[in-house]
Amino acid sequence: MPRFRLTEPLVMLATVLQWLVLASCTGAVVGLGCTLFLRVLFASEGRLYAAPWWWLALLLPLGGLVNGLLLHYGYRLRRSTFSDNPIVAVNEQQGKLPFRTMWIKPVAALVTLGCGGSAGKEGPCSHIGASLAAAIGRVLRLNREMRKRLLACGVSAGFASVFGTPIAGAIYGVEMLAIGRIRHDFLFPGIVAGVAALQVSRGLGVPYPAYHISIAGQFTELLFLKTVLLGILCGGVAWLFVELLRVARRVTARLRARWALWPPLLPTLGGLLLALLVLVVPTDYLGLSLPVMERALAGADIPATAFFWKALLVAITLGSGFYGGIITPQFVLGALAGAAFAPWLGISSALGAAVGFVAVLASASNAPISAIVMGAELFGADTLLYVAGACVAAYLVIGHRSVYPEQQIAFSKSSWIFAHPGLPVGEEKVRLSYGLLRWLQKRRRQRP
Repeated sequence: MPRFRLTEPLVMLATVLQWLVLASCTGAVVGLGCTLFLRVLFASEGRLYAAPWWWLALLLPLGGLVNGLLLHYGYRLRRSTFSDNPIVAVNEQQGKLPFRTMWIKPVAALVTLGCGGSAGKEGPCSHIGASLAAAIGRVLRLNREMRKRLLACGVSAGFASVFGTPIAGAIYGVEMLAIGRIRHDFLFPGIVAGVAALQVSRGLGVPYPAYHISIAGQFTELLFLKTVLLGILCGGVAWLFVELLRVARRVTARLRARWALWPPLLPTLGGLLLALLVLVVPTDYLGLSLPVMERALAGADIPATAFFWKALLVAITLGSGFYGGIITPQFVLGALAGAAFAPWLGISSALGAAVGFVAVLASASNAPISAIVMGAELFGADTLLYVAGACVAAYLVIGHRSVYPEQQIAFSKSSWIFAHPGLPVGEEKVRLSYGLLRWLQKRRRQRP
């Protein structure tokens, strides 16, 4: 019997139409939810950072206590044992998330940023997007594969609603799930959801900054090599950031286990430590730190230690138990580091900040493609080649580390490294490949 050749195209056309409707509706709902959160955030964040030190010394520990209470007691309201982490939900929970506790993390993030904790704003929006998308999938009784795609749509829509980059948001929602693997069947729904969320948020008055990075002359290989070197340095910054986060979380866990501390007390102690650091660290690095990031992108002189102070404050904030986003801090770190390192390489500070902005994201989140696309969306096509080289170099330099311990390893980044596929980054111990070990042993035997 001859094959009916129109069957497959018709099915795929129906698939496109299906996701065009489903992802648009989901993106619109997510955009509305994220806009509500962002409106409250804009009204509260940064209002008290210039207050006298004694006021911050009271506010930061109090904010830590409120975070601890919310995260410790709030989750007792959920009826299931599902994690509310989107990565875990897609990889292990068939696209299911608890809905009754959706409000906890956004409220905790508002408290964190309102009192001066150093974190980001996109985490709550991605959480809102994932939770709303999971709820829509449950109401419509979708199968598990469609629920996974819809949940990734929610993450992408939340990302786009915050940063105004729907294409990068769609890719990031997929790329963050595993190192070295992208589910291409997730991309179209993610882009549609991101565009819908962005249009809703923009229509409701959410502002999105426009960056103008000028590059004199045509593309040159020398400048490209310099930006690759800058990407390597930014990969080192991302490595430092991930290690600081890991150490902060490990110290917090050990304190809790050693002294049997009441869990809400841990972020309270973290807030007290932040208050003490503010005595020597500028308040520019509290909260979102967007003004200092924008100065870096405008070409202002940035101290070489700026990125370290920001990384340290974020590590203490998130590692001690505050809740907040992890992507905005990567942007700030990258812009500060890129602006500080660029003059050493003969690059303009503004271009260095733009390259660092996305290179740290590519490295710390293991998301080089979404970082490259974001660079093009935010800074223009003229920077694309420079951004691409820096992002891939930074992505490789950090190795198999991530700000997301739940992120799985699909493929090793090097043929000289062996890693078990399918294991989370936080559980896998990568090691040298057998081939490289045999070569090294052979070289040792040949030595006189």
